[in-house]
Amino acid sequence: MHSGPHQHAPPHATRAFAVVTLANLAYTIIEAGYGFHTNSLALLSDALHNLGDVFGLALAWGAAVLARRPPTERHTFGWRRATLLSPLANAVLLVGFAGALAWEAIRRFGAPPSIPGLSIMAVAAVGIVVNLGGAWMMRDGHEHDLNRRGAFLHLLADAAISVAAVGAGAGIWWLGWNWLDPVISLLVSVVVALTAFGLLRESFNAAMDAVPRTVDQAAVAAYINSQPGVVDVHHLHIWSLGTGEIAMTAHVVRPADSADHDEFLDRLHRKLDERFGINHPTLQIEHGTSCEHDEHNRAPHSH
Repeated sequence: MHSGPHQHAPPHATRAFAVVTLANLAYTIIEAGYGFHTNSLALLSDALHNLGDVFGLALAWGAAVLARRPPTERHTFGWRRATLLSPLANAVLLVGFAGALAWEAIRRFGAPPSIPGLSIMAVAAVGIVVNLGGAWMMRDGHEHDLNRRGAFLHLLADAAISVAAVGAGAGIWWLGWNWLDPVISLLVSVVVALTAFGLLRESFNAAMDAVPRTVDQAAVAAYINSQPGVVDVHHLHIWSLGTGEIAMTAHVVRPADSADHDEFLDRLHRKLDERFGINHPTLQIEHGTSCEHDEHNRAPHSH
């Protein structure tokens, strides 16, 4: 039974991605120019990281656009899985840029260059405003939207890097501590890597059809088993179809003389959405517990 019309990302959601991506691209160009002019690793590393984030934000923007495309005969679920693959790519990018930043910071420890701290502070302060503003635009729904969360974490990481760059600039300008430039860059790379690994783990699980972290599969099974007329439930699978959409399939055993299957399915579909956020359930009604018709090695199931 179909669970109702699917909700796609509203147009304003994709507009937010567009604004944030273009704003970060403009800032990256400005920051890279100042970084080369002042020979500041803090600014260059932030610009390099921002360039990767621009690419990551563009991926998230493209995924949000693809997710709005309707299903076709070939792509029967539409393109909503793009919103699960985009944060996986974003996480890999974050890890890669964190490694590159750490390598360059370590290389500069031997002879930190002399750089103008005041210029670093000014440019990095603009970065704080740009990235926190972008994170604010991405704040709505990022708890349940992995694609939006990837962009949100990217922007917060960039804001943290800019804060660190301001601190480095202040130390260099006031105290002449040029070594702060590579030290701050190294510390920021560690923070970015730790943030990225969390996103990488979660996005990988989503791409591998793991049960979403917001859903307790045992609780779902117990709830279905508690419904009137349910003898057993097995072959229960729960996974994310994309942003804001959780799918589930299950075999539900009911007595052979049950005559209220349509009413039962309608009620259970509604309750699964209300209680667990499962808005694309597919339930197979059976009248026996052996389920011999699909016990074969080509498509093994867990009970």
